[in-house]
Amino acid sequence: MNAQSAASPAASAVPASNAGYALLILTLINLVNYLDRYIVAVALPDIQKEFGINDTQSGLLGTMFIVVFMLASPLGGFLGDRYPRRLLVVGGVVLWSLATGASGLATSFGALLLARAVIGIGEAGYGAVAPSIISDLYPRTQRTRMLAFFYIAIPVGAAAGYGLGGWLTQAYSWHVAFFAGGVPGLILGAMAFFMPEPQRGAMDGPDAQAKLPFMVGLKGLARNSAFWAVTAGYTLMTFSIGGLGFWMPTYLVRERGLAQDSSGFIFGAITAVAGLLGTVAGGWLGDKLDRKREGGGLWMSGIGLMLAAPCMYLAVSLKAVGPTFAAIALAQFLIFLNSGPINAAIVNCVPPAFRAFAMGLNVLCIHLLGDAISPTLIGTIADASSLHTAIAVNALPVLLGGFALLLGARLFREAVPLARQG
Repeated sequence: MNAQSAASPAASAVPASNAGYALLILTLINLVNYLDRYIVAVALPDIQKEFGINDTQSGLLGTMFIVVFMLASPLGGFLGDRYPRRLLVVGGVVLWSLATGASGLATSFGALLLARAVIGIGEAGYGAVAPSIISDLYPRTQRTRMLAFFYIAIPVGAAAGYGLGGWLTQAYSWHVAFFAGGVPGLILGAMAFFMPEPQRGAMDGPDAQAKLPFMVGLKGLARNSAFWAVTAGYTLMTFSIGGLGFWMPTYLVRERGLAQDSSGFIFGAITAVAGLLGTVAGGWLGDKLDRKREGGGLWMSGIGLMLAAPCMYLAVSLKAVGPTFAAIALAQFLIFLNSGPINAAIVNCVPPAFRAFAMGLNVLCIHLLGDAISPTLIGTIADASSLHTAIAVNALPVLLGGFALLLGARLFREAVPLARQG
């Protein structure tokens, strides 16, 4: 199951004329997506006090959202390969924004869990199709950089969630934080209605624009060893950073004695700066290394994760606060190097007519075995021992993920024809 080579003379070498608007809107929506996800993390201590829940129950707030999101994502991808993706984006962002506002109305733990589940449905309609839209707006030689720009929204949105959520929770209440988090998505949902709907495979030549029967595509995907190796590495990384992102603000409050608003602001600022720099560097280096050898960006990603693992361990093992934050920053920089290269590898090693479903299946895998279980598992370990111990052992999946991505880079060269831009 090979992607079309960028060397094909029929493949476009320049972006679509209206690509910039779509990329900007999709990136802003992705920012709001992650803002919403991390408001709950920084508001968690107050939510625990109000509802009287322990760490294991608190982890369910992260797990419930992820479980619904991952289960709905393959369906979102299936629909995205067959229907206008622009409409799926609009419907998805409006639904999750309304559910975010509804989270602030919750008067019980069960009601809050239900709202988080509905948010997962809305995000599934968007998350699987956005990368496939971008891949049809930009040529293959630019995709890693463009996808890196799209994924810049992860650290910036997470930082905004930590900062905004921490400030509003401290100044008003966690209910107000959720009300504020739902407004931007409604505005962006209306703007997304005017995005272009590019032809599938428009940047990969006429052969790539052919329709692909679902069962034929599914059988090819099952044999695509590069896709599965990359997905395995992505899953291990997601397990670790999902749990870390959910629990780190609480760790800084509980075990380092920081104020709740300070922990959210500082951790959010580190995430924004390190994540932004890492994502931009990864997109630029990924495109450059991919031009030298197929899968070059994945080699960089694998090495980056292997270097990030000891930094994550040091972050909770160092006693002084300053070195702790420095270790957190370096770990996040090395992890966010991977955002562009990993997702570019996924869309490049599958046919354009099957990209949305492949992304949806990837989302299912990385969350089913990743951050769907890590917040609750870390909470359970914390209840049995300490939050320090739970976060320290969380560095191991990152190390294993690095090995998996190095394997994926080797397999990728066999799965995808060597691409050379003339």
